[in-house]
Amino acid sequence: MDTHDPGDRPGTDSRNTSKGRQRHDVIYGAIDLGTNNCRMLMAKRAHRGFRVVESFSRIVKLGEGLGGSGVLSDEAMDRAVEALAVCAQKLERRKVTKLRAVATQACRMASNGQEFLDRVERETGLQLDLISPEEEARLAVQGSLDLLDDSFDAALVVDIGGGSTELCWLDLAEWRERGGYPDAGRPGIRGWTTIPLGVVTLSERCPEPENATPDERRAWYEAMKAEVRKETRIPKGARRLRPLFEQGRAHMVGTSGTVTSVAGVHLNLVRYDRNRVDGSWMEAHEARAACDRLSSKDAAGRAGEGCIGTERADLVVAGCAILETLMDGWPVPRLRVGDRGLREGLLLNLIYPRRKRGRRGRKGRVRKSGPSGVEA
Repeated sequence: MDTHDPGDRPGTDSRNTSKGRQRHDVIYGAIDLGTNNCRMLMAKRAHRGFRVVESFSRIVKLGEGLGGSGVLSDEAMDRAVEALAVCAQKLERRKVTKLRAVATQACRMASNGQEFLDRVERETGLQLDLISPEEEARLAVQGSLDLLDDSFDAALVVDIGGGSTELCWLDLAEWRERGGYPDAGRPGIRGWTTIPLGVVTLSERCPEPENATPDERRAWYEAMKAEVRKETRIPKGARRLRPLFEQGRAHMVGTSGTVTSVAGVHLNLVRYDRNRVDGSWMEAHEARAACDRLSSKDAAGRAGEGCIGTERADLVVAGCAILETLMDGWPVPRLRVGDRGLREGLLLNLIYPRRKRGRRGRKGRVRKSGPSGVEA
C-alpha cells in the first residue's frame, strides 16, 4: 500500500535571513529502503523542523526468504526496484535538489546486496548508501528528539525494523542540564547496539503454527522472545544506566511500525490516525495488554484489527515479541510512540547539518564504526 502524509515535523529553529528564506525554498528528499518497506519523504525547511510536501511508502518485502537463502530473491528485488522507480519519478517532478537515500539490514545481510544496489542505480538513477547499524540507530534518535521527556533521567530509543532492531540508550539527566530540547542539541548516547532480528527475520525463524491452541500460541510467542534474548548484546555504557530503569526513572521511545500498530490497537482505532498515534504515551501495562491482544489471535483475527490489516498481520506478533522482550530487560513505566524513523533523521541532517560531520562513505559501502558501547 502506498501512503501520502504531508505535514509539519519537528526539528530546529531557522533564522529569518535572506539566506534562510532561500533555504526554505529548497526541497529535500530522504529514502529509507528497509527489509520490509520502501519509504520516502520530501520536505521544505520550516519553523523548528520541516514541512512535508509529499511522502511515499510501499511494502516491498525485500528481505523475504533472505534468512534461509542468504540472497535477495529476484521477485523481492523487482518489487523494490519498482517502488524506487516511483520514488525517482516523484523526486524529479518535485525538483528535489538535496537527497539522501539509504539501504539497511537486508542489503547488509545479502551476498548479492551490492549487485542489487548497482542495479538500482542503473535502472532508477538513485544511489543508495548502505549504512551501518550504528548510523541507523543514531538516525532513529535524531528523528525523535522532540519525543524525549527530560523529566526522566534516561531513555531507550527502539527502532524495530524488518531485518534488525536498533537500540540507543540516552543520558537525559545530562541533556536536561544543558537545556534539553531544543536548546541542547542531541543527548549523550551512552550505548548502542543492534539485534539481528526484525519482524521479517524473526517471523521466518519462528514460523507461526497453524490451527494452534491457546497454549501452543503462547509457547510460540515465548520461543520468539527467547530468540530475541539470545541475540541481544548489551553495551557497557548502557549497563551503567540500568539502575535508572529499575528505579522507574527512564522511559522508552518506539519509532517503528510495530509500536505505532500496538498504539493503534491500544487506542481501539477503527482506522489508523497518525495525529492520535504520533507522540502519544502508553503505560507499560497498556502496551503489554495490546501485545497480548495481538499475540492471542491468529492471522485472520489480527487482520480484523483496524490498525493492522492483512499486510501487517503476519509480522506484527514478531514485533510485539521484540518489544516485550526489551521491556522485560529494561523496565519502564511509560512508552512514547513515534510515527517516524530514519527518513526524519535523514531530513533533519540534510536541513540542519552539524558543523563537524564524519566523512560520508561511498555508495554501497558500510561505514566503519566502533563497537556497540562507544560513548558519545
